[in-house]
Amino acid sequence: MTDLIRQGALFLMSEKCYDNYFLEHNFLDIPCFKALLSKGLGLAIIAGSVLVKVPQVLKILNSKSGEGINIVGVVLDLLAISFHLSYNFMHGYPFSAWGDSTFLAIQTVAIAVLVLFFNGRKAQSGLFLIGYLVLMYVLNSGLTPMSVLFTIQSCNIPILLVGKLSQAYTNYQAGSTGQLSAATVIMMFAGSVARIFTSIQETGDAMIILTFIASTFANSVILGQLIYYWNKPAGAVKDSKTKKQKPKSKKDD
Repeated sequence: MTDLIRQGALFLMSEKCYDNYFLEHNFLDIPCFKALLSKGLGLAIIAGSVLVKVPQVLKILNSKSGEGINIVGVVLDLLAISFHLSYNFMHGYPFSAWGDSTFLAIQTVAIAVLVLFFNGRKAQSGLFLIGYLVLMYVLNSGLTPMSVLFTIQSCNIPILLVGKLSQAYTNYQAGSTGQLSAATVIMMFAGSVARIFTSIQETGDAMIILTFIASTFANSVILGQLIYYWNKPAGAVKDSKTKKQKPKSKKDD
């Protein structure tokens, strides 16, 4: 039983921290606390990521519509997630530092395929899925040099910003967040904030840390729009802008 507890504890912490906590009873070790918190947060994020975009997928399926979802933004988001996954996997970083990317990639590709399908581009949705699977094989099979993976990881910041902000612009034009799921938006924001801390603790990779800072900013914009448009019907803001811009006629005078 003791060995089982020890093995479980070592999954979450180093041997040094295990000795500090269980043998020396030194519960005030700050570095060990931060490492344990980071590992716990990382595993919690991975657990949450299994379902984080499921509400969005279900919303599209139930409405049989991808209205309000910017497909360019979805594809760019998918690329950013996939590049991050491959960079971390090939670097050999702990799964707790990037495992959520695996589940986010699966759900995001499902969203992209569904949006294309319900927009009447059924053949393109199938080709898109095949092309994505080929891309992931090339990135994660050792065929892609590490220098190339570093370069595409560095491109994640502009990709994330363009992808998320293009969705924000779509929301602004529509005066609504359309079929965007509130649960998904909130969880994406919370996850990106937590990932700044876990990346500092578990990888120390400046490129990854900057990527999550950019992701947090972009997700905060979408979250802000979600709150702003919460009780406003689709098109209400757009109609309001149109009325303001409508020139007065002689009859009005």
